[in-house]
Amino acid sequence: MQPNAETFEAQRPRLLRLAYRMRGSRAEAEDIVQDAYLRWHKLDATEIDSPAAYLSRIVTRLCLDAMKSARAQRETYFGSWLPEPITEPEDDALRADNLTLTLMVALERLSPLERAAFLLHDVFETPVSEIAHTLNRDPEAVRQLASRARKHVQADRPRYLVDRDEGNRITHAFLAATRSGDIAALQSLLAQGVMMHSDGGGKVSAFPNVISGAANLLRLFAGLWRKHGANESLIKLIWNDGLPGYVSTLNGVLQTTTLEIEHGQISAIYRTRNPDKLARLPLSHWASTTLARPQ
Repeated sequence: MQPNAETFEAQRPRLLRLAYRMRGSRAEAEDIVQDAYLRWHKLDATEIDSPAAYLSRIVTRLCLDAMKSARAQRETYFGSWLPEPITEPEDDALRADNLTLTLMVALERLSPLERAAFLLHDVFETPVSEIAHTLNRDPEAVRQLASRARKHVQADRPRYLVDRDEGNRITHAFLAATRSGDIAALQSLLAQGVMMHSDGGGKVSAFPNVISGAANLLRLFAGLWRKHGANESLIKLIWNDGLPGYVSTLNGVLQTTTLEIEHGQISAIYRTRNPDKLARLPLSHWASTTLARPQ
């Protein structure tokens, strides 16, 4: 007897969240969940005790298989790698775990097994015995993997959730400063240790290395202003995976800019320009507003 399709559909949102958090790509997550769906219909339903546990196991293992080849690709990825943006409320189904973009970047530095153990244990609250079955490790090894991963990401975990009003206010102020070339105003917004990550994937121009420090970023934005002026069109203010930001075009190139904020200042800027990662933005639903050059 084949498993019930309705049973799978009830689990689909959770499986998509798991696959996205493992892979950082909605397209890959959807492909993996569809693969799991096809495998599900080849099973004998009488052999499945817990559909939720069984499907999580399938998806996790498919993600781990994909990560074996993807890891080599990531090692040769041009410049910074950032996860595909997920916007609110369009992608709220992927935001049910309340992780942030900052944590997704930190997860990228883990081994595949560490990432799986951390997500399953700390985020999806899977019993250790089930994780051990999924990863083919004993329970103590799973605890060690999760503990090691937790230590790696702890320093990168946001210290507090960004207040919505504060996030929107600082995003507006950042936009005003960068559009007008007001370096003094920008300086007041940036933390001393601010870092900027820019992901173009080798397909469009982006900064290949992380730029660190307020002084370096101020010089960078001053140079961008001299070169491009206000040739940036704002499409929409957004919240991307729990952090404030906006979607815009600069000289015709689509990009998202996401701001990490701590103690009222910007501690990190994440700019995604890789067109492959922006293809799913619902642009047709958003109106565009040109940021005119100040007189």
